Amino acid sequence: MKGNLLIIIYCIIIVLSVMYATQPLQPLLANEFGISIIQASQFTAVIMLFLAISPIIYGYILEKVCAKKMLIRASFILLITNIFLGLAKSYELFLFLRICEALVIPAILTSLMSILANIDKKNIKFNMSIYVAATVFGGLVGRIFSGFIATNFSYEYVFYSLSVAILISLFFINKLDYEGEATMVKPKIKDISLILKDKRFVLIYFIMFCMFFVFAGVLNVLPFRVKDISESFSEFQISLLYLGYGMGIIVSLGSKRIVNYFKGEINTIFIFIAFFLFITIFLTNEDIVYLFLLLFLFCIGMFTVHTVSTGLANSMKSSQKSLTSGMYLTFYYLGGATGSFFPSIIYEHFGWNIMLYGFVFILFIVIFFIYGNRNLFLKV
Repeated sequence: MKGNLLIIIYCIIIVLSVMYATQPLQPLLANEFGISIIQASQFTAVIMLFLAISPIIYGYILEKVCAKKMLIRASFILLITNIFLGLAKSYELFLFLRICEALVIPAILTSLMSILANIDKKNIKFNMSIYVAATVFGGLVGRIFSGFIATNFSYEYVFYSLSVAILISLFFINKLDYEGEATMVKPKIKDISLILKDKRFVLIYFIMFCMFFVFAGVLNVLPFRVKDISESFSEFQISLLYLGYGMGIIVSLGSKRIVNYFKGEINTIFIFIAFFLFITIFLTNEDIVYLFLLLFLFCIGMFTVHTVSTGLANSMKSSQKSLTSGMYLTFYYLGGATGSFFPSIIYEHFGWNIMLYGFVFILFIVIFFIYGNRNLFLKV
């Protein structure tokens, strides 16, 4: 049992590392391919987009499929695309390969989640918290690892190294003691409309769309901001700014205590969005040390709202939990996909500060809607 769990954790970390490896490298890749900030931001945005629409697409294509077989095939494709990413010498080929990865990463994560939920049904909640912690850790490791490799060797070796890590994961996956199916949710328009008639779900989905839009926007444009402050900063130094991302692990494990301290989920969400907004204002600072520290607080705000909102959404409806969770992830990653792309347009034309003020305006709207609808959650 422990062996299966360790294999799954390793695979999650590697997949999330692949997903976020390009983020600290975006200024370097922009120079390498002679492309704009907007085009470079697509390398992360495209995977977010497919993670958003995958619950719908895969639900219709693959209602039932062997989780282990899907995991092996999708991981093999990921291995091949990563090798070719290191060899790619044009923007078009590089983006095409990232789109290929975007198609298989949701399949890998769905398989891993299905296996994790079924290998030990007595500890599903604990296993899901392990899943969240592993995704956060993977996102952190991927960014720092890619920055270190690109600075000390070259960016091509980032993808070759990840290819070796995926090859190792394929070896371990074959040893997984699990032959069950990954059941995909096939969403029906009627069921979706019933959920969206509940204003509480609409508000939670709206909150997470906006929060991840702002969060992804800041983290995706951050490498360009750092290069604007000083060209002397290396990719590894840029990647260290993402260390605050690790706060997601601490927050996800301590979320119950946080909710109890602030006397309820909606109070906690309201307070930490206000905190997130407050920190966003101060990200206009040009001192890298202050920016580094502020990003820790920024991540605490984001992950607290995310963790508490996930728990709240799952507690509001006793039936159709798979659909409500799938819809949550769709809105969440749609926010991430649009946040990884559109803010880069604002940044390129108007600069960092104007982009941040736009985010502050969005967060004020979110706070206004939460305050106006807080009574809806009294019955939860």
